[in-house]
Amino acid sequence: MGKVVIDGSSLTLDDIIKVARKGFEVGISDEARERVVFCRKKVDQYVEEDRTIYGITTGFGKFSDINIDHEETKDLQKNLIMSHACGVGDFFEDEVVLTIMLLRANALAKGNSGVRLGTLESLVELINRRVLPRIPEKGSLGASGDLAPLAHMVLTLIGLGEAKYQDEVMDSSSALEKAGLEAVVLTSKEGLALINGTQVLTAVGALALIDGLMLSSLADVSAALSMEALSGITDAFDARVHALRPHPGQMDGAANLLKILEGSKNTTRQGEIRVQDAYSLRCVPQIHGATRDALTHIREKVEIEINAVTDNPIIFPEDDYAISGGNFHGQPMALAFDYLGIALAELANSSERRLERLVNPALSELPAFLTPHGGLNSGFMIVQYTAAALVSENKILAHPASVDSIPSSANQEDHVSMGTIAARKARDILDNSLKVIGLEMLTACQAIDLAGHSEGLGAGTRIAYDMIRNQVKSLEEDRVMYYDINKVVNLIQSHEMFEAVSRQVDLK
Repeated sequence: MGKVVIDGSSLTLDDIIKVARKGFEVGISDEARERVVFCRKKVDQYVEEDRTIYGITTGFGKFSDINIDHEETKDLQKNLIMSHACGVGDFFEDEVVLTIMLLRANALAKGNSGVRLGTLESLVELINRRVLPRIPEKGSLGASGDLAPLAHMVLTLIGLGEAKYQDEVMDSSSALEKAGLEAVVLTSKEGLALINGTQVLTAVGALALIDGLMLSSLADVSAALSMEALSGITDAFDARVHALRPHPGQMDGAANLLKILEGSKNTTRQGEIRVQDAYSLRCVPQIHGATRDALTHIREKVEIEINAVTDNPIIFPEDDYAISGGNFHGQPMALAFDYLGIALAELANSSERRLERLVNPALSELPAFLTPHGGLNSGFMIVQYTAAALVSENKILAHPASVDSIPSSANQEDHVSMGTIAARKARDILDNSLKVIGLEMLTACQAIDLAGHSEGLGAGTRIAYDMIRNQVKSLEEDRVMYYDINKVVNLIQSHEMFEAVSRQVDLK
């Protein structure tokens, strides 16, 4: 099995995929080990000197002015974790938990947080042995970081709370024992260093971004399938048009569509059947391109955040100094993940409009709801209902979380980001949008069949059509539809369709 080596500075989205989805282990670079040890020596020195430093020799939040005796530092850290583990709701999926632990370990490996090397190694071993803390989804304000959910992560590290091990939920102490690990006894600074950071909201948002990047390209494939069914006009994708408005995502989208449709005998030129198409077909590069550019911006923010130190205080061991700052505040990512949700919702909005054109005989000149025997059969009627329901839900979810703030900790923490809510909403919008695009693909394949266009497909649409038809046969009479829908959605979720089409046409 492969290994991802963390050093606090070079983690990538591909590394996240390797650990969260491909079973890779995690290692710590030698340089990172040296930095962590050096920084810890400074923390021990500060404790011995009885320096007043937030979270090391003081209480937390509103209690930051209360000094803690040297003998009580271990109790302080354990109490912090137990008292802050207040999460509620459903538990995060395994891949999210793995990403949370990976990002937290990478931040600690930077060598500015003051944990012992052994504590960092123990966190890494939770990843490698796949001992997964049970982390509830709700309870974070996104400042000071993700306190509540990260406290649940640390509960398992210290042998409290619950964990999943080998697909079984059990007490963390039992999970550690079965995995051959020992509980950590936290000492000065460590509890705070482990929970004061943005790793939960960043993990959720990063995984949504990864799948959103894939979906932005598959949305072009979905639109191209509708173009095949509706004899769409390809002139609108001419590179000369987009060079005059050179947004990168727009130009890439137009290039994608031409490559996907290359060789098609079903598409037309302007004036052959009609002069121009409706916006949901003609403006695909502009609509999808805007989403693609948004994702590029968000990716830049995520790549910074996954290699950032976001706890407090931050130790600068070379300068023999500790600073209480605000890197835990999730606002940079809260705005980015609100933007992510909005951008992904637009992919679904345009997809649903194309789906409506496919099932509406006044717009497609095909049998109503794409059934050869309408009346007795309803065909794809309710497929459009489902798409409409999903895009309408997205419109509610797309309301930004980052514009809200509720003061906490007796108004010491008087502005918070709500970034974890933004990330969870973006994830939910992604899930809805992926399903809408799956619905469009399924519907477009049926329309292609009824239009008699299945033999003249383009280079990319041929692959997508064949993959769907290998799973779902054309609809002659009504049948239980959700089986068909789930099969197409699974082709998208697994990245199988993206990888197959990309091999043929090099999707951007």
